[in-house]
Amino acid sequence: LEPFTVNFTITNLRFTTDLGTPNSAKFSSTAKIMRHYIEPLLQKSSISPYFTGCQVAGFRPGRERDDTGIDAVCSYKTNANLTRFNREKVYQELSTMTNGVTKLGHYSLEKNSLYVDG
Repeated sequence: LEPFTVNFTITNLRFTTDLGTPNSAKFSSTAKIMRHYIEPLLQKSSISPYFTGCQVAGFRPGRERDDTGIDAVCSYKTNANLTRFNREKVYQELSTMTNGVTKLGHYSLEKNSLYVDG
């Protein structure tokens, strides 16, 4: 398995200390919700046949009071059919699927916050 990261900022999810505390109830429940939104997008992307899942690595305070940054570590199976992970292509696909990096389900995204790193 090969890891890659997906980072973005939600503008309508207020960061709290318990959200920043791994293993807290708030962290666990919010991480589960974020996976519920992130994984289906990646399952529709060009890496879909190789995608294995994501784990939320952390939440961080954003620039504004109601902003929360999300860091997710996702993975895919390496395969001869996947010449190499194309982070630019995955970024473009996620950008399109989030309405130009503005919506993730009922969450609003900071437009310039999406980052994909392979």
